[in-house]
Amino acid sequence: MSQFKDHFSGHADLYREARPTYPDALFDWLAAQAPDRALAWDCGCGNGQASVALARHFDRVVATDPSANQIADAEPRANIDYRVEPAERSSLADASASLVTVAQALHWFDFAAFYAEVRRVLKPGGVFAAWAYAACGTGEAAIDGVIEHLYGDALTGPHWPQERAYVDAGYRTIPFPFAAIDAPEFPMIMRWNVDQLLAYLRSWSATQRYIKANGEDPVGIVEPDLRVAWGDPPRVREVCWQFHLLAGRV
Repeated sequence: MSQFKDHFSGHADLYREARPTYPDALFDWLAAQAPDRALAWDCGCGNGQASVALARHFDRVVATDPSANQIADAEPRANIDYRVEPAERSSLADASASLVTVAQALHWFDFAAFYAEVRRVLKPGGVFAAWAYAACGTGEAAIDGVIEHLYGDALTGPHWPQERAYVDAGYRTIPFPFAAIDAPEFPMIMRWNVDQLLAYLRSWSATQRYIKANGEDPVGIVEPDLRVAWGDPPRVREVCWQFHLLAGRV
């Protein structure tokens, strides 16, 4: 089993507050695909963002993550059972879950070991779904150019973990051993002001790794240009992400 690579525990509070939310339509669709709504397992749950959304559709949700800090910051719900556990070795019973989800985390897992665990935990006809979001933008060249500069080789580029390549490839290069389910597109859009966007950029794992390596905040380097490009700070704009979903049935 691969060693847990913890890129987020050190800034769990920022991660919880600054991350975009997933589209409601995604969870409506997932619930409709599952054979029943008794139990969903949200694996690599982080701060529980997807877990809370699943809890609106399923009687019970087990949400697991190897980071105790992330679990401690997760939003509680009466029907969510948070557990500090690795993806590849859970405490769920055999054939107990109708749906297994992984939100923005599958690329960190040991694929072979995790997929064996998914097959063990899912009941017959159960559904597995994993998704990730990649580059974001506003559609305005001046703003998006600043974001791309931060993301690229000049600043945070060398500090992205190698697994990030799976996200940049839209999850197309990740092994997927299940019978694929055709899924609609799910637009992932937030309406943010410039300070909300800056907080999100600071929540990147590569931003935090850059800070540790260089002793300065790379977002602070591009912030003046981003604010100029944005204009009035309270102005709200649509920020859109490239959203990629893998879904299959056991």
